[in-house]
Amino acid sequence: MKKILFILLCLFFLHTSFGQSLPIRGLAISAPTVKGLDSFVKFIDEELAPAHFNMLVLRVDWNYNYKSHPELKDENPLSKEDVKRIVEVCKRHNIKIAPQINLLGHQSWANTTYSLLREYPEFDETPHINTETDYGPWPNEVGLYCKSYCPLHPEVHEVVFALVDELMDVFESEYFHAGMDEVFYIGDDNCPRCNGRDKAELFAGEVTKINNHLEMKDRRLMIWGDRLIDGKTTGVGLWEGSYNNTHSAIDMIPKSVFICDWHYNRAELTSVGFAMKGFDVVTSPWNNPEVAVIQLQDMLDFRKHSNPVMANRFKGIIATVWSGAESFLREYYNPKTSNIDSDENNNRGRDARTVKLLIEEFKKLNN
Repeated sequence: MKKILFILLCLFFLHTSFGQSLPIRGLAISAPTVKGLDSFVKFIDEELAPAHFNMLVLRVDWNYNYKSHPELKDENPLSKEDVKRIVEVCKRHNIKIAPQINLLGHQSWANTTYSLLREYPEFDETPHINTETDYGPWPNEVGLYCKSYCPLHPEVHEVVFALVDELMDVFESEYFHAGMDEVFYIGDDNCPRCNGRDKAELFAGEVTKINNHLEMKDRRLMIWGDRLIDGKTTGVGLWEGSYNNTHSAIDMIPKSVFICDWHYNRAELTSVGFAMKGFDVVTSPWNNPEVAVIQLQDMLDFRKHSNPVMANRFKGIIATVWSGAESFLREYYNPKTSNIDSDENNNRGRDARTVKLLIEEFKKLNN
């Protein structure tokens, strides 16, 4: 009950503030399966569009029938015709699509190595670590969370850029999201190319290389911001910030890179730091509706109280969903509980409640 009252109080202040417009009102979610495509298109048409969402970050990864590297596609991936259905509904409602492939990090999850390193094991930054046998509850002995590819391997970009270009063409997109969050493996001591090199320079080099490739076709790079935050100095910790010194890369990468500043348990104010460094930034909530309300109010306040140069860098909100699109939609349309205070430690349904809350707020802000 207290949290419900807290949210209502925040919403009251939200709607008494000025400068309500947000240039970006977005959702980051996995691409649907072929089976879930109809429901996903309906969700865009009937839920996101009436709420004035104007950006969809779509985690595609290997869920597309790639022609450039068919060996990397998932089983039963989206076809070109499937993608065009998503493109069409988004075009109709002026929603920009930013397809995502996780680059650099997140090349594995738990005991599973994903397609890129499975098909091209020579790209692995840490081939001496076996996901099938070395993974265990975090923290584990080998420090394994997710694998990375080696950014200095001479052939890795020939492969990943072919995928990026193909995805950008089929989605007809001007934005590409490269992920690049939670990169714990970089500059490994056992890597023959990266060992001994500055981790910030390695990270910045990879961001810059991807950015430059996109800019050749007038496309723009988006990344998650956590590796550019000093996790120790700011106190945000190992996940939302860097403990392996990649944060210094913030002064080495192009200012055109678009930052998605994710924080889930507290409404951290690190977006101000990104804006002060000259970057466009959105804040990204997940499964904590009361925190999302504060993040929305903060973004509106930043735009209201900053000078015009700074205000223009605070772009808005891109909410995140980290379950599959189908499981999210099941919970969205058929919630298992309406009590926001119940099951504090269970994420199920809380991301759906966050999205529903933002849908209502975006409708109000745009009225």
